[in-house]
Amino acid sequence: MHDLRDTHNAAAAGSQIGRAIVRPAAARLLAAALAAAALGGCSFAIPGGEPAPTWKTVGDDVTGSIPHKTAPTLSHGLDQEDWRRASAALGVALDPQGAGATVNWDNPESRARGSFTPVGQPYPSDGRVCRAFLAEVGTKDSHEQLQGTACREKSAEWALIDVRPWRKA
Repeated sequence: MHDLRDTHNAAAAGSQIGRAIVRPAAARLLAAALAAAALGGCSFAIPGGEPAPTWKTVGDDVTGSIPHKTAPTLSHGLDQEDWRRASAALGVALDPQGAGATVNWDNPESRARGSFTPVGQPYPSDGRVCRAFLAEVGTKDSHEQLQGTACREKSAEWALIDVRPWRKA
């Protein structure tokens, strides 16, 4: 005859076997969930965190791990109003529909002045229109002759891509 204790012992043994099988699966699931939770915290964004760089140079040590590429500037001697006036002249000079003539600018308050002369024809680059230019910039402390490239997207302002001292050929 069948003893009830044997049934109970068999059920208990089966339960222990089931727990032995479930435990590693549960442990793996728990480990995966903890890893996902830990790694999920590695990437998040805060809207409005860092303001967009302006025309002035941004420091190179943003994080200390990867050098930050600074936006080119026309001249370090220009203040914000000088740049506003220079930028407007740059837009007129580089306009693909324009005559390709030299455009002058000045700021009577700071006595900064300059000019832009487009060089060559506008050309497409990465969905933008780009054009090379020559520039002269004078401030109370310096006079520079520069060459560079600026690009713009469809209706945006021209952005300096590179600016360097002009070396006559």
